[in-house]
Amino acid sequence: MRSRSTRPETAIEPAPAVPETMRAAVFDAPGPADALHLADVAVPSPVLSEVLVRVVAAGINPIDAKTRAGRGLSGAIDSWPAVLGLDVSGVVVRAPFDAHPFPVGTEVYGMAAAPRTPGAYAEYVVVPTLSLARKPAALSHVEAAGVPVAALTAWGLVVETALAHQGQRILVHAGSGGVGHFAVQFAAYFGAHVIATGSSRNLEWLRELGAAEVVDYTSTRFEDVVSPVDVVIDLIGNVADDTGTRSLEVLRPGGLLIEVPTGAWPGFREAASARGIRSTDYKTIPDGAALATIGRLLDSGAVRVFIDRVFDLDDVAAAHTELERGHTRGKIVLHVSDD
Repeated sequence: MRSRSTRPETAIEPAPAVPETMRAAVFDAPGPADALHLADVAVPSPVLSEVLVRVVAAGINPIDAKTRAGRGLSGAIDSWPAVLGLDVSGVVVRAPFDAHPFPVGTEVYGMAAAPRTPGAYAEYVVVPTLSLARKPAALSHVEAAGVPVAALTAWGLVVETALAHQGQRILVHAGSGGVGHFAVQFAAYFGAHVIATGSSRNLEWLRELGAAEVVDYTSTRFEDVVSPVDVVIDLIGNVADDTGTRSLEVLRPGGLLIEVPTGAWPGFREAASARGIRSTDYKTIPDGAALATIGRLLDSGAVRVFIDRVFDLDDVAAAHTELERGHTRGKIVLHVSDD
């Protein structure tokens, strides 16, 4: 009996030349946004199942700014200078083996393991295979770079934790932000009645994303107008106007509070339990399979990503400054190289 070859039947694209050094946005110690600067650093070497990706665009997330400032994920930095950046969209230039699911030349998007390994604010980045998916064909690299962290976080909150379904009432705080604008869309897609808080300039946009009700937090106390809900996805916590504590007033008995920002409300579990409300925190899982599913929703047009502003890699400090001003609609992205 003839054995069947496991080698791919199509020709393998030759691996492009990769330089020994690359441009990267680095910082030499925790500090403000202007601690970020460009430098030439070594191109990272993938090991085991890691893939080397030529970065076209990199998303910027609040956790990046917290890490740069000495909080967030800064405890994982073991050498300096450090390179930030979890979100990446680009092209595979090194794959672990010929029949790998993302061979050389594949357009991919996903989550790097920064800062344990150098991140995506650079011309090249290594990414674990299980943290990657093929880039949605309908999206540019800049658009795709705005997806992974925010969309995977929202997916975990809405689909895997809240178990969004028809007839469920879900309140999403900060619905116009990176995570929030995906959470609103996912919850509406799965049939939930979505209530979103936002500023006056974003109310109509939140309705377009699928929110059945919107609350202008600048002029209205949400607890005065929102009927009891099954789930609150709190992307703010008590760092702003005791948003977390006030959320307990609109949750039904036995409802679920999902508290997302780390350290924004240390006592949320005890406060929720005292009111007969379930609660949990949440951390993003870099799940390539879930990202592939999200990609299909993006390709179909059922879900969309909004990019607020795009900065060149040279302007990374300005990008962080813009992020820390707050009130970003959707995502901020760094353009790193041409397609």
